[in-house]
Amino acid sequence: MVDWDNPELPIKTQAELLSLNRTSLYYKPVPPSPEEISIKHLIDEIYTKYPYYGSRRIQAVLNKKGVIINRKAVQRHMREMGIQGICPGPNLSKRDLQHRIYPYLLRGVKITHPNQVWSLDITYIRMKYGWMYLVAIIDWYSRYILSWELDQSLEISFVLRAVNKALAQAQPEIMNSDQGSQFTSIPYIELLQNAGAKISMDGKCRALDNIFIERVWRSLKWEDIFLKNYETPREVRHGVNNWFQTYNYGRPHQSLKYQTPAQVYFESKEVMTIDSVNDITEVLALPESNCFAFS
Repeated sequence: MVDWDNPELPIKTQAELLSLNRTSLYYKPVPPSPEEISIKHLIDEIYTKYPYYGSRRIQAVLNKKGVIINRKAVQRHMREMGIQGICPGPNLSKRDLQHRIYPYLLRGVKITHPNQVWSLDITYIRMKYGWMYLVAIIDWYSRYILSWELDQSLEISFVLRAVNKALAQAQPEIMNSDQGSQFTSIPYIELLQNAGAKISMDGKCRALDNIFIERVWRSLKWEDIFLKNYETPREVRHGVNNWFQTYNYGRPHQSLKYQTPAQVYFESKEVMTIDSVNDITEVLALPESNCFAFS
């Protein structure tokens, strides 16, 4: 990278060497406004509590809170945050034609051992003056978090880093995700195929398809992120790391017979069976909806 402040090399020459428009070198990104940050944070709180809310309901809640905003603006914020209601309307989940959608493979599957099924997801992590994005990979049998990564954009690179870190520890039989662009991209698909993992993707009505990671997001945010109001990416990384360490190694789970996720993942010899469809009420309490039926 050329140093723009190098007095020995004029900016015009630097731009020509890099085949860039000289005016672009003077561009400085405009930080988000306090109003935008506040609205995104409110949307995150509402969505974390009610993940079945779409843009209409979120708009209504915001309006009741005194935030005057139209639905298109809510949709734009949700799109930038990488979230959507559990039951998106028609044509809201279209993907690039070169991106391939894989079927959901976990309907009725009995989860009987570690590394049988992993899943990953991305969530919005708020900061006092901005936000970041967090991706994490969880083992369904043990609830153990295998890897996670934070980034300030939704580019595919931080997802690939997290997957590579997890694959360095073990290889899953099935990897489940939603149908987001990161998970339908060629680099992601090829990475899993080369690892010999079957690819599973949530259906359109996805409330119960990736429940374990959704439950982790809710706990992380209400127990740490919303309370701490971190100011810098460094603080967020430190806080998230501490929370995941406690979650993996220090928190007994009732569903795991009061063992920690790490104990079950690395040490447990007792055979447990998790029904991927029926083990729902303990994992994520969601109200009834027509969208929750598997078809």
